[in-house]
Amino acid sequence: MNATGITDAVRADFDACLAGADEGGALELAVGLVTGGVSAEDVLLGLVAPAQVRVGERWESGEWTVAQEHAATHVSKLTVDAVASAAPVGGGSPRHVLVACSDGEWHVLPSHILAEVLRLRGFQVRSLGGSVSPHELLSDVHQSGPDVVALSCTLTFNLPLAHRQIETCRCAGVPVMAGGPGFGPEGTWAYALGADLYAADARDAAEALLHRWPPVLCGESSVRAGAVEEYAVLVRRRPELLADLVYVLRDVFPGLRERPDIPGGSGGPDIPGGPDIPGGSNSSSSSSREREEGTDFLGRLLDSLAAAVFVDDARVFTGQLAFAAAYFSARSVEPRCLLAMTDALADRLRGSPRTLDTLSAGRRCLIAQEADSRRPE
Repeated sequence: MNATGITDAVRADFDACLAGADEGGALELAVGLVTGGVSAEDVLLGLVAPAQVRVGERWESGEWTVAQEHAATHVSKLTVDAVASAAPVGGGSPRHVLVACSDGEWHVLPSHILAEVLRLRGFQVRSLGGSVSPHELLSDVHQSGPDVVALSCTLTFNLPLAHRQIETCRCAGVPVMAGGPGFGPEGTWAYALGADLYAADARDAAEALLHRWPPVLCGESSVRAGAVEEYAVLVRRRPELLADLVYVLRDVFPGLRERPDIPGGSGGPDIPGGPDIPGGSNSSSSSSREREEGTDFLGRLLDSLAAAVFVDDARVFTGQLAFAAAYFSARSVEPRCLLAMTDALADRLRGSPRTLDTLSAGRRCLIAQEADSRRPE
């Protein structure tokens, strides 16, 4: 047992509820903790959030299907609502926080937990949910007048879109607190994009806002014009590059398009680059869906390359490659297809020096990962 009163046995029971999509059992367990004296914040951050990370890990390892992951995530979302409803909410604070996911980001649970933790701390919170466009964000900023925007990003390939949102808020005179693994280690890419604050989790966000209120505009984007130019080239050439990759990988590894479990690209709930789409089947209609899913996955790798160029940090790309290699290996797909991808892209993007440097870093990462996998344990 730890200081929160949440034991390993309780965690195991909650994991079992998620595995069985047992809504009633999960809600009874979590709400019971709150009524028994455990703070709602501790239940959200010490039970629900870590359990959801394990959900993503089980999908990544191939232990769970996408359908199982979706069912578990649904139970987690219901649990967050039930726990928040069972706890007293701090009141009387004039502090107004607008919570939103970055454009293209559909991993809503982290922002959902953040919103509830802030409410429990007495903040006035308005939550916009997943994938909020800059136009939608600006409109709501003007209508609701928040003191700060809390922006959540899980997947790194959404960084260029998050930059647009941060710039939009800056033009409106509203500071931005960024959070989520998509913003990199210790918020490296959040600050590069011009965010004013960064928080690793909901508790850190609440503490930072309580101790640095009112937040002020102090961030400054370090995105360079040359990086933006090469990013624009990658965005413009994306359809052509994607078509080339599909052809190259089909020739090198035919099984890639035939496997029913090749991922799509919009991302699993807590793992960068996982699917939000159903897995394939063995039916006669599955081949076209499998091809579409595989193409979508390759498109997300291209988006990660573009995002890495945009923030001028190869780790955005190498992180996604490392994930993809692990995902493929867990499903007995040869990860060397990713080397074929980097080589094909380098051949077609010779006039883009930042992009070539990023691809070279990706290639080195893949070779090192392959060497590590062959070392005896």
